Amino acid sequence: MTRTTEAPGPRAAVVNGLIPYVPLGLLASLGAILAYYWKSACRFGGAWNSGIDQYTNFCYTDIYPLWFARGLNEGKIPYIQGEVEYPVGIGGIMELVRRLSFGDAVRFYDITVIIMGVSLVIGVLCMAALAGPTRKWDALWYALAPAVILSAYINWDLAAGALALGGLLAWARERHYLAGALLALAVATKFYPLMFLGALFLLTVRTAKWMPFLKMLGAAVGVWLLANGPVMLASFDGWKRFYTFSSERGVDWGGLWFFFQKYQWGVLADGEHLNLMAMIAVGVLLLGITILTLAAPTRPRLMQICFLALAAFMVTNKVWSPQYVLWLMPFAVLARPKWPSLAVWQVTEVWYFFAIWLYFVGMDPNHSAQGIGDGPYFLAVWARALAVIALMVLVVLDILMPDRDVVRVAGIDDQAGGVFDRAPDRFVLFRRAAKTEAS
Repeated sequence: MTRTTEAPGPRAAVVNGLIPYVPLGLLASLGAILAYYWKSACRFGGAWNSGIDQYTNFCYTDIYPLWFARGLNEGKIPYIQGEVEYPVGIGGIMELVRRLSFGDAVRFYDITVIIMGVSLVIGVLCMAALAGPTRKWDALWYALAPAVILSAYINWDLAAGALALGGLLAWARERHYLAGALLALAVATKFYPLMFLGALFLLTVRTAKWMPFLKMLGAAVGVWLLANGPVMLASFDGWKRFYTFSSERGVDWGGLWFFFQKYQWGVLADGEHLNLMAMIAVGVLLLGITILTLAAPTRPRLMQICFLALAAFMVTNKVWSPQYVLWLMPFAVLARPKWPSLAVWQVTEVWYFFAIWLYFVGMDPNHSAQGIGDGPYFLAVWARALAVIALMVLVVLDILMPDRDVVRVAGIDDQAGGVFDRAPDRFVLFRRAAKTEAS
C-alpha cells in the first residue's frame, strides 16, 4: 500500500513560512528591551530632570522634553495648537500617545517606546524577509547591534524604518499599491525614505518595468496626500513648519558642514549659501549613483542603490544625529553583508554616540573636566563619516565587479528587487558606444 503525503493547505503554508522568523522576532524584542533599560538612569533615576546628568549617563532622548516643549503636557494638538518640527507621521504618533498618557510625561515616554520597540521588531522581520531565507540572520545586525540599542529611543525614527522596510518588502512581493502606500507613510514620518523612490525609479529606467513603478507611485502620491491633507487644511502654517525648519536650519551636530564652519574652511564655511552647497553636494553624489545604476555592466541590486542614495543624503546633510544609524543599518547590511566592514562602521557609530554627549558636557563650564572638546569630538565626526564613505566605495566596487557580491551566489540575482529580479536590461548608458568601439 502506497502512502501519500498531502500538500499543506494555505494556512499551514503561511504558518510554516513564519516559523523560521520567530527566533528573530524574539531577539529583536530583546534588543528593544535592552534599549529601554539603557536609559534607566533617565527613566528610573530622574537624570532627565537634573541637567547634565542625562548626558553623563548617555540616556538623553527627544521624546521626554518635547512633551513639555511642544505643549503636549497642556493638551495642545500638534500643528494646530502646538508647533512641531516633524512630518505629520510623527505628529500623529505624538497626538495618539498624548491622548493615551493622561497628562503624564513618563507614561508618554513609555508608550512611545512600546510603539518604537514594536517598530523595531517589525523592521527586523521585514529586513529578514528582504534578505531571503539563506541570509535572514543578517537581520540580527538591526536587532542587536550596539549602536541600534544605544540610539533606539532618542527619537521616533524606528517608526519610519518599519514603514520603509515594509514598503520595500511589498515591492519585493510585487504588491505595488501596498508598496506605494507604505513608502508614502514612511516619507510622511521621516523624509529620508524618499531616496528609495529614487532608487526604484532608476532601476525602472534600466529595466523598463514602468507599469509596476507607476502603480506604486500613484498609490504613494495618493496616500501621502491623504496623510498630509487634513493637517494642511486645518493649519497650513503648522504643517509647513517641518519644511520651513529644514530649509532655514543652519549647520548642526554631527554634520561635516558643522566642522567646516567651526574651523572656517573657506567657501565651505559660508553659512549664507549652506543650503545651496548642501544641495549641490548631494546632487553630485546622486548624479554619480544615477550613472552607476544605468551604466554598470550588471544591473545593481535594489538594496545596493537604496543604501548608496541614503548614505549620500546623510553624508551631505546639514545635521547627522546619532540615531540616524537606525536609518542606514538595514540597508548597509542588505547592500553588503560582510561583517568586518560593518563592524568597523559600528565602532565609529558607537564612538560618535558617546562623543556627542561628552561634547555637550564639555561645553558646560561647571562640568567641562568631565567632557571633551572640539578635537576629540570632530575626530569622532570624521571617523563615522569616513566609515560610511568607505562602505559606499565597497558597495560601488561590488556593483562594478558583481563576483565580489556575497549576495549573488547560487544563481541569485536580486531577491529583494521584485519585478527587477532577472529582468533584462532595456536601457544601459554607454552600451552602444562600447559596441561601436569593439566593432
